[in-house]
Amino acid sequence: MTAGRPTGIVLGMSNTDFEAARLTVRLGAIVSNYRVCQRLAGPAAVAGVVKADGYGLGAAAVTKALADAGCDTFFVARLEEGIQLRPIVPHARIFVLDGAMPDSVPALITHRLTPVLNSLGQIAGWNAAAQETRSTLDAAIHIDTGMNRLGLAGDELSLLASDWNARVENLRPVLLMSHLACADDPKAKMNSVQLDRFHTALAMLPPTPASLSSSGGVLLGKEYAFDLVRPGIGLYGGNVQNLPTNPFSVAAVLTARVLQLRRVDSGRSVGYGATFRTKWPTVLATVALGYADGLMRAIGNQGHAAVSGRRVPVAGRVSMDLVTLDVTSVPADSISTESEVEFFGDTISLEEAAKAGNTAAYEILTSLTPRVPRHYEEGSA
Repeated sequence: MTAGRPTGIVLGMSNTDFEAARLTVRLGAIVSNYRVCQRLAGPAAVAGVVKADGYGLGAAAVTKALADAGCDTFFVARLEEGIQLRPIVPHARIFVLDGAMPDSVPALITHRLTPVLNSLGQIAGWNAAAQETRSTLDAAIHIDTGMNRLGLAGDELSLLASDWNARVENLRPVLLMSHLACADDPKAKMNSVQLDRFHTALAMLPPTPASLSSSGGVLLGKEYAFDLVRPGIGLYGGNVQNLPTNPFSVAAVLTARVLQLRRVDSGRSVGYGATFRTKWPTVLATVALGYADGLMRAIGNQGHAAVSGRRVPVAGRVSMDLVTLDVTSVPADSISTESEVEFFGDTISLEEAAKAGNTAAYEILTSLTPRVPRHYEEGSA
C-alpha cells in the first residue's frame, strides 16, 4: 500500500520518522461497531470488552473512544487492567472477570472495581470485605452454563439460591452473567442448551440484570441479549461467525515496509531451512515484520499479504524480524522500497490471516508486540 500514512496519536517504540511496521487503529470503526451491537441487541445495553489491552489495539484509546460514544460499562480480565482503566473512565462501571481473589480485595475496593464472583468462596470473601468496611459493595455473579471454566457450578448455584439473603447480605448484586461456548457457530445446539440453562438459573435467584452474550451472542438474536451484551472481537472488526458479509467494519490494519526487492532465477531457495524454492524467475520483497512483532510463524509458505490491494504469497519461513513475499504478480510501478504491505486489514481479513496461521482472530490481534507502534485514526468508519 503506497497511500499516505495516517495521522493521529502514536503509541509504540518508535522515536524516529521511519517506522518498519505499524498497526493503524480506526477508532471511528470501533465506535461504528459499537453502534451495530446497539442496533442488534437493543434495548439491551452494550458494554465494551477491553481486556488484553483492548485486544492488542490499546485499551486506553479504545476505552476513551467508546466512552465518548456513550459506553459506560467495561469488562477487563485482570485487576491491573481495571486499575489502569479507572483514571480514563472515572465514572464508568468496570467489571473484573477474574473475580475477587483474597489479595485483590483491597485494590478492587480502592479503585471502585466490580468483581465478577466465580465461586461461593469469592462471594463469601467479597461479602466479608463489605462487612469489614461497613459498606455495600457491588458484585456480579458468574453462573456456569456449560463452559466448565469459571463460574458457579450447579451445586453451588443451588446453595446460593437456598441462602441468598445471608450470602449476599452486604452486597449489591448488579449483574448475573454466563458465557456462551459456541456462539461463533449459529447452528450449534449448545447455544440453545446454554440459553435454557441460563433462564433456569435466573429463575432460581431474585430479579437481577443479566448478561449472556459476547460478540457471537449478539449475532444470535435478541433472545440472547438479556439486559447487557459484552462484545469484544466484534468491536475490533472480527467476523466472529464468518458471515458472507462481515457486519463489523475493519478497525485494525497491520502494515510493514518493504526493505528490499530482488529478482532471482528459478530454482533458488528462500529463507531459513530453504523451505521455499522458486519455480520460475521471481521477484521477492523482503518486508520488515517478523515473529518478534507478533506475526504468526505458522504463516510461512501458507499466508498472504497485500500490495496495493493485490494478494501475494509468503515465500519461505517467517523469521524474527523479516518475512519474504513473492511479488512477481505485482506491476513494477506498484511496489518499491517505499511501499507498505498489508498483513491484515482491508484486503486480508483477520479471519484469513488467522486461518493461514492455524489460529483465531483473537490471537492475531493480541499477539502483536509493543515493537509495532499503534496509530489512532479518529472519525467515521
